[in-house]
Amino acid sequence: MSLTNAPTLETDRLILRGPKKADAEAMIAFLMDDTRAEGFGGYTNRAESWRWFTLNVGHWHWHGYGYFTIEDKTSGKPAGVSGIWNPEGWPEPEVGWVVFDGFEGLGLAYEAACRARQWAYEDLGFTTLTSNIVPGNTRSIRLAERMGATYERTYDNPTMGEDMLYRHPGPEALA
Repeated sequence: MSLTNAPTLETDRLILRGPKKADAEAMIAFLMDDTRAEGFGGYTNRAESWRWFTLNVGHWHWHGYGYFTIEDKTSGKPAGVSGIWNPEGWPEPEVGWVVFDGFEGLGLAYEAACRARQWAYEDLGFTTLTSNIVPGNTRSIRLAERMGATYERTYDNPTMGEDMLYRHPGPEALA
């Protein structure tokens, strides 16, 4: 059972759905990996990682959107998270993404992020979205640019420190 009232979205290879308790271990493992989670705000211990996982559940209830769990249709395993994120201190809602170990380099983050952005525009009525990227995260910069986002400015993110804000094209440009 999902821990949120998140919708279920699909792509050719993925299911985007609300987080489940069974997803916690994969997310915690990602967050505690210093190298892999560096651009996502990695955590130093299990308790902090667990709090982030439950923060996402609360984010869904507070805003009506959050990070979907990306489920790989072939294996049924959680492959990452993607969705719309806007906690306290963020300049505005962003479309974000990460993929877990073993799922990189397959285009899954791009596929999931494009679907999440489409949902935000079509179902939530958003007219603009950003992606906030830590300087030096070249893979995320390339993905944002592949989605049509352009660098707008650098700002001080209260959680992440220096962040680069990329602006996504609006829904009219994607139609």
